[in-house]
Amino acid sequence: MSGYSNVTFDEIEIGATASAERVVGQTEIEALLLVSGDVVPFHLVEGASVEPRDLCVEAVAAEAIISGMLERRLPGPGTRIVSQQLEFDGVIRVGDLVRATVTVREKTAGNRRVLFDCTVDAAGETVLRGTVIVEAPHRKASFPELSRPEFMIRRNDVFARLLKRCEPLAPVSCAVAHPCDPDSLMGALEAARLNLILPVLVGPVARIRALASGLGQDISNYRLVNTEHSHASAEAAVSLARSGEVDTLMKGSLHTDEIMAAVISTQGGLRTERRVSHVFVMDVPAYDRILFVTDAAINIEPSLKEKADIAQNAIDLARSLGIETPKVAILSAVEMVNPDINSTIDAAALCKMADRGQIRGAVLDGPLAFDNAISEIAARTKSIHSPVAGRADILLVPNIEAGNMLAKQLQYFAGADSAGIVLGARVPVILTSRADNVRMRVGSAAVAKLVVHARRAAIPPLK
Repeated sequence: MSGYSNVTFDEIEIGATASAERVVGQTEIEALLLVSGDVVPFHLVEGASVEPRDLCVEAVAAEAIISGMLERRLPGPGTRIVSQQLEFDGVIRVGDLVRATVTVREKTAGNRRVLFDCTVDAAGETVLRGTVIVEAPHRKASFPELSRPEFMIRRNDVFARLLKRCEPLAPVSCAVAHPCDPDSLMGALEAARLNLILPVLVGPVARIRALASGLGQDISNYRLVNTEHSHASAEAAVSLARSGEVDTLMKGSLHTDEIMAAVISTQGGLRTERRVSHVFVMDVPAYDRILFVTDAAINIEPSLKEKADIAQNAIDLARSLGIETPKVAILSAVEMVNPDINSTIDAAALCKMADRGQIRGAVLDGPLAFDNAISEIAARTKSIHSPVAGRADILLVPNIEAGNMLAKQLQYFAGADSAGIVLGARVPVILTSRADNVRMRVGSAAVAKLVVHARRAAIPPLK
């Protein structure tokens, strides 16, 4: 399998060189403009180029390519950039073929420092030259090849806001069930590095240690609980939560039904009187607020009573994340009550339940179609007058099919990132997909941390 393998300090030879080339696309320009702070509408038009006056953006582009070469190729994973002296002079335009080259000039054995000569050429012209000093890795490590992400200008960086809100709070203890693949282990370790969780790694210890070693990660400071297989990992993680040894759970490289079966078990599980449900906390680039979608992962065809619990779980979560009075849109195919569409009847009943205090802490409205739940223009066009329509924080879907399709369409068509969490149990459960990247796993850990602290400080524990 292709991927990135490093070259250790002892293996590096004077004169060794590495090169890479790629065509600069519009998405890279948008991302770099955002980093530079130069977000001018003209620059974001398809086909726009980075003009000479935008030298800060071009320099960032060239330096980023050099950094990527050093950290991924030579020396590769485990490299730390110590200093750099780079001079930029030129123009990089959308569509240019950019080629970066790094060459070893000197090695210093005492501190594993390596001096590289670096150049970047764009459209055949040298636009950057200089030197970079790195601290080279001392042991072998490798990472799988990851697909290059696409970038979008985000109106509302939800995950950055959540991480900022987490900063003053102490990390919470977290049992990570079966972290036996790179994404699940690295997600937990990155969440620990960001002071979100104190992980307890539950699974086959020899396998976890071997994986960590192959990834160049030191896990000697973390508690490990040995189990034979994934089912046992789920049961052991739940047992730690039930005994109060951990504040939250995180799904590793096991199936959702394995960990959820242990969570909802009538013997030794984490049930409460509240229905267990899942919430996607979504960062949608085109939406100007946090968007919660529920339930898209646990409850298949929830009843009215179950929908009331699902709504309350999501409301409590939104309040934990700082939304004082969240707006809940109860979705259906239409915005009128229709006796032939059960979801419209449930929506009307849920609104009346909220009026009677059976659902607390939010403003509810429904039935609402998706368009008039999130678009004020659509709501106005259909003459819907509501404090929720067009400004929904929470989308309560009719069933798992609608919710799952909605969440995945937002991810794959709208470029949304999502954090996943299960509520209604004694502790929050960080429930991620095997397709989730480390950013999404870290976002989920941030959500769980805020939930734990909110329960301790302000929101009464679930009955």
